[in-house]
Amino acid sequence: MHAKDILIDGYSRIQEEVHAAVDGLGPEELNARPSADANSIAWLVWHLTRVQDDHIADVAGLDQVWLAQDWAKRFDLGLPQRDIGYGHDSAQVAKVRVGSPDLLTGYYDAVHEQTLEFLRGLAAKDLERIVDEGWDPPVSLGVRLVSVLSDDLQHAGQAAYVRGLLQSAA
Repeated sequence: MHAKDILIDGYSRIQEEVHAAVDGLGPEELNARPSADANSIAWLVWHLTRVQDDHIADVAGLDQVWLAQDWAKRFDLGLPQRDIGYGHDSAQVAKVRVGSPDLLTGYYDAVHEQTLEFLRGLAAKDLERIVDEGWDPPVSLGVRLVSVLSDDLQHAGQAAYVRGLLQSAA
């Protein structure tokens, strides 16, 4: 098995977890926050998708799906167009509201397809390319891809946890 195949498998697991976290939920559940400053399922899935979209587009030299496919307009969040949710305060989290799980999974699936297309074209040596000199040591493509994978799986798990909290309280 090649490294890119492992990455493709890992990113496909994110997609499975995103769908499991949001499928069948209504707007009330998607936008509910377990406490005043907690993140909603909608925010968690939007954020993990924005991070993946932003970071993969950057290392692949592609346009973000968020902008290129008009997802920013479809979500209409009242946030800066390139916002990915990093460092959001409670008021900013509250702006991320969706009316259906289809909006979240539609955007995630579009980002997932762009990610897979990029991953399929990688050779092993590509993973060694330095993509961020701002760290010591500099970040390679392989490290960046694993970092995004890890971050996204953590947020998908958080969304699943919030779903469980909401369903157990119902």
